[in-house]
Amino acid sequence: MSNTLFLVGARAAGKTTLGRLLAQQLGYSFIDTDAYLQQIAHASIAQLVETEGWDNFRIRESKVLQEITKPKRVIATGGGIVLAQQNRIWMQQHGTVFFLSVPLSQLAARLMRDPNLDQRPSLTGQSIIEELEKIHEERQPLYHQVAHHVIDGSLAPNQIVTEIIHRFTHD
Repeated sequence: MSNTLFLVGARAAGKTTLGRLLAQQLGYSFIDTDAYLQQIAHASIAQLVETEGWDNFRIRESKVLQEITKPKRVIATGGGIVLAQQNRIWMQQHGTVFFLSVPLSQLAARLMRDPNLDQRPSLTGQSIIEELEKIHEERQPLYHQVAHHVIDGSLAPNQIVTEIIHRFTHD
């Protein structure tokens, strides 16, 4: 198995925060697919979706995933990256995939504290709770399908990092 590490999960699951910590501890580089996409497009995700639509955003996202997959790298993925089967296959074949599973109530609390609408535009136009429930129902099976390991994302960051490193190094 490759030594690339992918973090998947819902928005606000902690992928970026934990990805940075993991990369630092492993001596790997870190990249966030959403941040990288915004950097190369010179636009926020909200702007990209508004001008190009979700389908074109997802195409860009798939290209970025393949472009940034490198050895000794921790990659924090966008919450919807699992929607495309090609992305799920790519991650499974090119690294180890960790699903950060966080209870809906905790995700909602995190999003209400920091909605960051430029990076996390509404997908449905509904309230945070209603949107989370709908997206959770749609994506939860996909996160489980792609994951080599499911991690309790409600734990303290240092506990999560320790658990991921243990599983990653003992694969």
